[in-house]
Amino acid sequence: MNENHLGISQQILISNTGDQVVSSTNRLVQYIASLASTLGALAAGMTLAWTSSAGDDGKNLESLYDIHISKDEFSWISSLVAIGSAVICIPIGILTDMIGRKYSMLLMVVPFTIGWLLIIFAKSVIMFYIGRFITGLSGGAFCVAAPIYTAEIAENEIRGTLGSYFQLLLTTGILLSYILGTFVNMRILSIISALVPLIFFVVFMFMPESPSYYLKKGNEKFARKNLIKLRGIQYNIENELQNQKDALEETNKNSVSFWILIKSKTTLKSFIIAYGLMFFQQLSGVNVVIFYTNSIFEKANTGLNPSYSTIIVGVMQVLAVFVSTLIVDHAGRRILLLISIIFLCLTSCTLGIYFYLLKNEVDVNSIKWLPLVSVCIFIIMFNMGFGPLPWMMMGEIFAPEVKSVAASSACLFNWILVFIVTKFFSDLSKTIDLDATFWLFAVICLIGTFFVYFIVPETKGKSLEEIQRELNNL
Repeated sequence: MNENHLGISQQILISNTGDQVVSSTNRLVQYIASLASTLGALAAGMTLAWTSSAGDDGKNLESLYDIHISKDEFSWISSLVAIGSAVICIPIGILTDMIGRKYSMLLMVVPFTIGWLLIIFAKSVIMFYIGRFITGLSGGAFCVAAPIYTAEIAENEIRGTLGSYFQLLLTTGILLSYILGTFVNMRILSIISALVPLIFFVVFMFMPESPSYYLKKGNEKFARKNLIKLRGIQYNIENELQNQKDALEETNKNSVSFWILIKSKTTLKSFIIAYGLMFFQQLSGVNVVIFYTNSIFEKANTGLNPSYSTIIVGVMQVLAVFVSTLIVDHAGRRILLLISIIFLCLTSCTLGIYFYLLKNEVDVNSIKWLPLVSVCIFIIMFNMGFGPLPWMMMGEIFAPEVKSVAASSACLFNWILVFIVTKFFSDLSKTIDLDATFWLFAVICLIGTFFVYFIVPETKGKSLEEIQRELNNL
């Protein structure tokens, strides 16, 4: 994953833009290319949220397809997406370096289409299993490849904005699936979901490849050509191109054995921070909320249509991501993570209390609004902190020489956690009841608060070199 080279080049570029006329850059192509690449995130979001429309334990799916689906089988249908995403994490990193970021993403449309066709024409639970696994494979590939592509084509001044498009489009895909699932049956939802990757293919095939990829391959001619496309013909790209070449040469010159680097004090601390953030991101219970939103509201008996409540949650999620893109570079990573996980703890605890009262047949008519408000606050605060920031910090805390493998392994760890939470949530909620399940998530979030406060450093406004020095001195 070549974003590590870009990280260095952008640090160099910051100190060398004095003789460049940055304002003369035509940024329209960069915005279009970034949005085009993140249409894959839209497809991934629709894949993640698909089971939310299946009803409690997949009853809507069962009646539509006339296939018996047990609760355990439905939990596998929900969670196999995460297994597919985990499997692809490291291979897609290798593939993007072999054939390029652009063609790796275009290639993923093929399995995406096959997966959705298996779901659309499913005649057995096994076809659902395979279809969900394959769509997870493609969706997970976009989660790795699209952010790399966006980071590598963007100017430093707009890199944060373009980088936020991925999370924004991912949550938009989730919302779109919620809305469509309310008004159409799941086969129609699947057909529409299958069209999104095809739209991505048609749009993205006209976008330029990452110049950084071509430089890594030693093809300076194509790197220059694509950088001109991305910056405009009136912009002198030579300084930026040279900075990227210098950064690449410096990385190659200073490279040492990966196994030596991986054992270093700084790298070990980076792994603790990265894996810790991923652990608390997923064990906060967020994917339970996303995958089982409709089911949660059905069990909560709020008096509101569960589908409409789900749409409200989806809207809150999109708005929260949008707001986070505006404040993350001003407020800082660490404070947003702290605020985020404190509210995740409080809202999970509140949901636990509501379901405890409901279980013990206490009259909850006066607080039927509580589950919807709690879930909305949960989603808002997650997407302002613990949603996007662990992914963003992944590119900041690892040394360039280990970033490719380290980021891929953290991604793999994340999807394994997604699988564990989504697969066993139903069993857990039946074993210890829904109230205790949410209290368990609340306790984990409480531990996560201490983790962020004592372990996670602030990286806002610091160069990669400064971050590495700070980690070494911790």
